[in-house]
Amino acid sequence: MKTGKITALLLLLLLLEVTLCAQEYAFLLDPEGLEGISPSSGIKKPVTVRVVYDNYVHTPGMTPDWGYSIMIGGLGKTVLFDTGTRPEIFESNFRKMNLDATETDAVLLSHEHQDHIGGISAFIKMKSGIPVIMPAAFPEEFKLRMAGMGMEPVMVKEPAMICRHLYTSGVFDFPLAEQALVLDTRKGLVVMTGCSHPGIVNMLEVIKNSFNKNIYMVFGGFHLMNESDGEIASIISGMKSLGVVKCGATHCTGDKQIEIFRKTFGSDFVELGVGNTIIISP
Repeated sequence: MKTGKITALLLLLLLLEVTLCAQEYAFLLDPEGLEGISPSSGIKKPVTVRVVYDNYVHTPGMTPDWGYSIMIGGLGKTVLFDTGTRPEIFESNFRKMNLDATETDAVLLSHEHQDHIGGISAFIKMKSGIPVIMPAAFPEEFKLRMAGMGMEPVMVKEPAMICRHLYTSGVFDFPLAEQALVLDTRKGLVVMTGCSHPGIVNMLEVIKNSFNKNIYMVFGGFHLMNESDGEIASIISGMKSLGVVKCGATHCTGDKQIEIFRKTFGSDFVELGVGNTIIISP
């Protein structure tokens, strides 16, 4: 009797494991999506980027915290990029900024670290039933959790169009799977990063080659806290060789390192911080 119950339990667990392993997810596949990119292609009207979560505060009354999240609007679709660390802080900043979750068409997650995915439960309370676009290497448990909370997990491997003029960079697999957002403008590409664990210059080089267009602007977390002044200077030189004119460093870049970027880029430094709004012109 006891042996029979154990056998039945093992069979049930095996069946559950097979079911979980057999879970299929949609992939963001867009083999022709990059063909429309050219030196003259790009947005026709301004795009708005609003900083919902960041280590630094721009607008009084907002709450800074280690993490990152931005909302991109003005493209016909509205995309939330990352969700910060703590749900209560994400929701507080989101509401204080008078953002409307019902207008959000998709959530895109750069990578699986908690300071970029931790606030998603707060967002789902405000809106579900939309795609959550993530690297295919994300843990199965997280994908199932998203599906269980009413979201539509969508996997990414290669560069692909999210909506007109806005793309995923495709996934960088070292040292962990990470993607960035790429906006096409007539001045060049605007790259929005989460943490840049694969190396910011390496990411920009790959994006430039994939999209066959210069990088005009880059902003987000660069993960350079342990880099020396000389190494930062070399990184900035590498950025400029790729065509970067405007740059905004925040989150995991490091306080001292951010100051070097700010001083070097001068009036072309893009300020972030919770509550700030960045207008990207055509």
